[in-house]
Amino acid sequence: MRPGRQAAALVLAASLAAGLLGCSAAARGGGADRTLTVFAAASLKASFTRLAGEFELRNPGVKVRLSFAGSSELAAQITQGAPADVFASADTTNMAKLSDASLTEGAVQDFATNVLTIAVPASNPAAVSAFGDLARPGVKVVICASQVPCGAAARAVEKAAGAALKPVSEESSVADVLGKVISGEADAGLVYVTDVKAAGDKVRGIPFAEAGQAVNTYPIAALRGGRNKELAAAFMATVTGPDGAKIFSDAGFGAPVG
Repeated sequence: MRPGRQAAALVLAASLAAGLLGCSAAARGGGADRTLTVFAAASLKASFTRLAGEFELRNPGVKVRLSFAGSSELAAQITQGAPADVFASADTTNMAKLSDASLTEGAVQDFATNVLTIAVPASNPAAVSAFGDLARPGVKVVICASQVPCGAAARAVEKAAGAALKPVSEESSVADVLGKVISGEADAGLVYVTDVKAAGDKVRGIPFAEAGQAVNTYPIAALRGGRNKELAAAFMATVTGPDGAKIFSDAGFGAPVG
C-alpha cells in the first residue's frame, strides 16, 4: 500500500474506533443529561435546597434544578407543558389535578405534613396574641389566595375559629405572605409553622388551636413527561426515606399520616 493510502486508512480506522467508543459511552450514560428538574411548593424551599445539595454530593455529575412557587401555579405550569421530572405539592388537591390528567407516573407518595401559625413582626405592633385578634379593625392581615394550599387552609381555620378575616391582600405563595410580614407591610400573616422556624428572629410565631383543623399533607410524584426517570426515582426515594424524614423533622414538618 502506498504511504498516502496507508495514512488515509489509519485515519479512517481511528475515526471508526472513536465512533464506536462514543456509542459505547452513550450506552453507559456518559453522554446522558444528568440534570433533574424538580418543581416544589414554596414552603419546601429550605428543606429541598438542603436535600438537593446532599443528593448532588452523593451522585457526582448530577445537577438538581429546583423551581419553587405556589403549588397551584406549579401544577398549572406542568399542565401547560413546562418540562419537569418531579413535582412536590403542599396539598393533595393540586397533585390530584395532575394525576387525573395522567401527567404523573408511578405512585404518588406522601412525605410530610404542615399546619398554619400566625406570623407577626418581631415587635408585634398590633399586639396579636390569638386568632380572633386577626379580625380586629385596623389589623392588617395577609393570607394566601384560596387556590393555594396555604389559602385553602386559612379559610378552613377561619371557619373553625368563627372569625371573619378581611385581609389587606391575598398572595400567590406562602413565601410572599411571610415577606410582607417581615417587611412590616402587614401586622400579621397566616403561614406554615415551618416558615416561621426558617425565618428565625425576623418574625414571631403565634400558635392557635384551630390550626389542627387544616393539616396539609405533602405528596411527591414523578412526572410522565420527565426526561430522567431513574434520577427522579432516586430523588423521590431520598425525599421519602430516612434522610428526607430527618431534614423535614428538623424544619418543623410533621410525619405523613399512615
